[in-house]
Amino acid sequence: MVNVEILTIGNEILLGLIQDTNSNYLCRVVRGMGGRVRHIAIVRDEIDEIAIGISDSIARGADVVFTSGGLGPTDDDLTLAAIANATNRDLDVDENAREFVERRYRDLETKGFVADSIMTDSRLKMARLPQGAHAIDNPVGAAPGSQLLFDNARIISLPGVPAEMKAMVEGPLQSVLAGIFGHGSYREKELIVDCGDESGLAPVLRRVATSHPEVYVKSRASHFGRHVMFRIVLSSSASSAEEAGRMIAEAATELTLALADAGINEPS
Repeated sequence: MVNVEILTIGNEILLGLIQDTNSNYLCRVVRGMGGRVRHIAIVRDEIDEIAIGISDSIARGADVVFTSGGLGPTDDDLTLAAIANATNRDLDVDENAREFVERRYRDLETKGFVADSIMTDSRLKMARLPQGAHAIDNPVGAAPGSQLLFDNARIISLPGVPAEMKAMVEGPLQSVLAGIFGHGSYREKELIVDCGDESGLAPVLRRVATSHPEVYVKSRASHFGRHVMFRIVLSSSASSAEEAGRMIAEAATELTLALADAGINEPS
């Protein structure tokens, strides 16, 4: 079994300003692909703390170490420098990463999201990877991820923004994950429904779960109320991303119809 450790980086998490949803998501991905997460840590945006966390994971014999956060252009984005420290490597501009960042900023300039696409030192910072690391495209953001093999461990660095991390895991990283875990794949879909009483959802969810035993269906809410919105999460693992996506789509279609039959609305 592949042993995985997760290192989440960010002062904002330790200050309680945001929640660490990335580790939760990665745990589901790893479980769905047959691996085992055996340690999760959250550390500050400090190069020594990050480096120690990475070194400790490697010393414990982790096969894969996921890092989340600290890949951006600001001075407190220190993950790549910390990995370089932990693995005794220099930071160098990776040409694939540089091309990705340049391409992303040209696109952002064309769309009017940034004033220019000049490769400033702050932007170039995102293309400086530890020697031997390989860049991973980011389908959503401007900072590429990276992967590095060191002492039988694979260090995979992902963005801290959840949408970026998820897009990377379910896109460019799929071939890497298949090589690590085999060809299993995990997918999930979330629906929001307007229902003040979770017990009213239970028969609907039971019906869908019975019809689609390969899909895990779970509702989540924190309290009662006339206008409480419930999150319904559908998740599944399969031998391929396409198969997992197909099973989720079929279950979601039936769920939408069943909710409508029960008079439960999905807010537009």
